[in-house]
Amino acid sequence: MDSFLILNIPKRTSTSSSLLPPDVHQSRNQQHGCSHQSSTLFLSFLKTLYGHTSHLKPSSILSTPSVFLQNNDNDPPPTTYFDQKVSVPEEDTRFFSLRKLWAFTGPGFLMSIAYLDPGNIESDLQSGAKAGFKLLWLLLGATIIGLLLQRLAARLGVVTGMHLAEVCHRQYRTVPRILLWLMVELAIIGSDMQEVIGCAIAFNLLSAGRIRLWAGVLITILDTFVFLFLDKYGLRRLEAFFGLLITIMAITFGCEYVMVAPDQGQLLKGMFLPYCEGCGPVQLTQAVGVIGAVIMPHNIYLHSALVKSREVDRSNRKEVKEANKYFFIESAIALFVSFLVNVFVVAVFAQAFYQRTNMEVYTVCNQSGTPHLDLFPLDNNTLEVDIYKGGVVLGCFFGPAALYIWAVGILAAGQSSTMTGTYSGQFVMEGFLNLRWSRFARVLLTRSIAIVPTLLVAVFQDVRHLTGMNDFLNVLQSMQLPFALIPILTFTSLPSLMSEFANGWVFKIGGGVGILIVCAINMYFVVIYVTALNSAWLYALAAVLSIAYLTFVGYLVWLCLIALGVSCLDPSTRTLNDTTILIEQQPEFDS
Repeated sequence: MDSFLILNIPKRTSTSSSLLPPDVHQSRNQQHGCSHQSSTLFLSFLKTLYGHTSHLKPSSILSTPSVFLQNNDNDPPPTTYFDQKVSVPEEDTRFFSLRKLWAFTGPGFLMSIAYLDPGNIESDLQSGAKAGFKLLWLLLGATIIGLLLQRLAARLGVVTGMHLAEVCHRQYRTVPRILLWLMVELAIIGSDMQEVIGCAIAFNLLSAGRIRLWAGVLITILDTFVFLFLDKYGLRRLEAFFGLLITIMAITFGCEYVMVAPDQGQLLKGMFLPYCEGCGPVQLTQAVGVIGAVIMPHNIYLHSALVKSREVDRSNRKEVKEANKYFFIESAIALFVSFLVNVFVVAVFAQAFYQRTNMEVYTVCNQSGTPHLDLFPLDNNTLEVDIYKGGVVLGCFFGPAALYIWAVGILAAGQSSTMTGTYSGQFVMEGFLNLRWSRFARVLLTRSIAIVPTLLVAVFQDVRHLTGMNDFLNVLQSMQLPFALIPILTFTSLPSLMSEFANGWVFKIGGGVGILIVCAINMYFVVIYVTALNSAWLYALAAVLSIAYLTFVGYLVWLCLIALGVSCLDPSTRTLNDTTILIEQQPEFDS
C-alpha cells in the first residue's frame, strides 16, 4: 500500500472556478535549518472528484478515504445522452419559478416510468386481488422511499457532473467494479424481459388472440428500433413522447377505475392506516413483492445520468442548489402521478376481484362468451391473476372495452419501460467499462439476451408459463437492489466528492436504515421463492451462490460505512485536521 504524508495546507487567497477536479500540481518543499543536506519532494495532490470547488472554504475540502481509488486520469469528460442540453432561464426569483420548473421537467418523468413497468402493474393487480385495499399504505411508503433514493441519484449527477456508473468506475477497484457491472446488467436484462412479456401479452389481447405470443415477442424487437429514431428529433420532443405514454397509462387505468367505482372509504383506510387485518402468509408475501417491484436498481443509475441534460454551472453554488431543488420537485410530481396510476390498478382489482373464487369468475366469463374459459379451473380456490388473466376478467365483468383499454395501458407501460431500459443499459456500460456503443448496438445486445429465453417459453409453453416468469424476474430484481442502493448512499456521503452537498447525519442514518429495511425485505422475498422450489440440488446451488453474494454485499457495506464516517474500519486511517489533506509521498532524491 502506498505511503501517505499528512501536511498542513495554508489557506489560499483565491479559489478555482473549474468544476473538474484540479490538475496535478508539482511543488518543492525545501528543507530549512540543514546546511549539509537538501532534498526536494514532488507532491501530487489526490484528485477529489467533487464537481464543486469554487465556493468551498479550505476547511471544507476533506480527503477521500484511501480505500477509494479516485481513478480519473485520462478519462474522457462526462457526456450526456444527447449532444444538446436544455438551457435554464435566468430569473431573479427568490423562492420558485414555473419557467425554471418547466426547464427542469423531463428527467423525473422518464425516471418515473420504471415505477409503471409491466412488473409493477402485475404486482399491483395481485396486491388488490389477494389483499384488497390493505397494502396501499405499503405502496405509498415504498414510493416515498423511492423518492428519497431518486433525490440522492439526482444530487450526485448535478453536483459531480457524473452519473453513478461513472463514479463507480473511478472509485471502486477493478474486480468489484466488474462484478457490480454484471449485477446491474442482470437487473436491466431482467427488467427488459418483463417489458417484452408485457408487450407480447398486450399485442395478443388487442388482436383477440390473432397475434400469437411468440409473434408479439418478435414485434418488440422491431418497435424498439423504431422508437430509437426519436433521438433525431431532439431531447425535449423525446421527453414529450414519454410524457404522452404516461398520459395514456393514466387515462386507460383511470377509465378502469371509473368503471369499477371502488369504495373510497376503504381505499383511504388502506392507504393511510398501516395495518393489515386478517392477513396471512399470502398477503405477507405479496407485501414483500410490492416493495420489491416499486424500487428498481437500474433506475438509480438512470436518474443520475438524466439530470446531466440541463445546463447547470457547477461552479456556481446558487445554480447547483437551485437545480437540486427543482429536480426534487419535478421528481416528486412525477412519482405522485405514477403512484396514482398504481393506486388505480390496485383499487380496480381490490374492488372487483378480492376474495372471488375461480368458479364465480368462470360463471361470469361463461355468460359473457369469452373464449378464455380454460384459464379458470372449476374449483372454489381464490382467483389468481396476472397481466394476461387480469385483462380477460376485466373483459368478462365490465365488457370488451375494459379488456382493450387494459391492453392499451399495458402496451404503453411496456414500450415506455423498454426505452428507459435502453438508456439505462447504455449509461451503465459507458460508465463502468468506459465503452461508447451506439444505442442501436446496445439495444441489439440487451434485447437479444432478453428475447431468447422469452421466445423459447412463448413458443413451447403457454401464457401461464410466460407470465409466471415474472415471479422469477422479480426475485432477480430484488437481488440486485443492494448494488444500486449501497453505492448511491456511499458516494453521496463522501464530502470529498459532494463537498457541502454531502449527506448530513439525518440522511446518512435515515438512508442507511431505509436501505437496510428494503434490502432485508427483498432478501426475505428471495428466500420465500427459493424455499418454494422444493429441490435439493437447487437448495445447494442457492447456498453456494448466497455465500458469494453476501461476501460481495458485505464488501460494499464496508466501504459504505467508511464513507458514512466509521473511520475505524479504514485500515489506513490517519487523524486529519480541518486544514490538512492526504498527499501521496514520493521518494526523496538529492538535489
